[in-house]
Amino acid sequence: MKKVFLMVSMVLVPLIGMNASADPITYGFYNISNNNPLNADIGEAQLFVDVSSAGNQVAFQLYNTGPLASSITDIYFDDGVLLGIASINNGPNVAFSQGASPSDLPSGNNAVPPFETTPGFSADSDPPTQLNGVNPNEWVQIIFDLQIGKTYAMLLADLASGALRIGIHVQGFADGGSESFINNPNPVPEPATLLLLGSGLIGLAGVARRRFKKEL
Repeated sequence: MKKVFLMVSMVLVPLIGMNASADPITYGFYNISNNNPLNADIGEAQLFVDVSSAGNQVAFQLYNTGPLASSITDIYFDDGVLLGIASINNGPNVAFSQGASPSDLPSGNNAVPPFETTPGFSADSDPPTQLNGVNPNEWVQIIFDLQIGKTYAMLLADLASGALRIGIHVQGFADGGSESFINNPNPVPEPATLLLLGSGLIGLAGVARRRFKKEL
């Protein structure tokens, strides 16, 4: 029971760094590259984004609950009611700057429809890339201005319909591989799912340990 509590705590910790005024809505991610099924599962289990309103701005806080090795190194946004990046707030040991390289989400053509990064709507970690990315128990927050006349409610509707999508490229898995993910259109249910998430991550850690022992 203690382990489940620790995992839930890791999910909640990044919220302390939020500057946004409204309670955040949490979204998970699904894999589109599938270079390694285990890495895809790890990313889907422990990578999340909180979306919050801040007047005429919206905050996207991406975080990695851990415990398994992985690092968000590139973040991309595809269309929607966003006007432009207003600021980037880096958590401890994280360093992101506007403008990602590569300029488009790797494996973005695997998405349906293909993921097309809106010009200027991206950021990536500074060198050393993996070290300055969002590793377990870390976060980065990207704040956007909204287009004139557009609202937070419209933005949430865009996320639900897929008119706005968030793509992330993740490196630093234990095998050295990388994967790409896109946000799920439906928010993560609260609060019961957090408990399931905690137990699910513990299960993933056990699977990784068992596979490691077999390889030895």
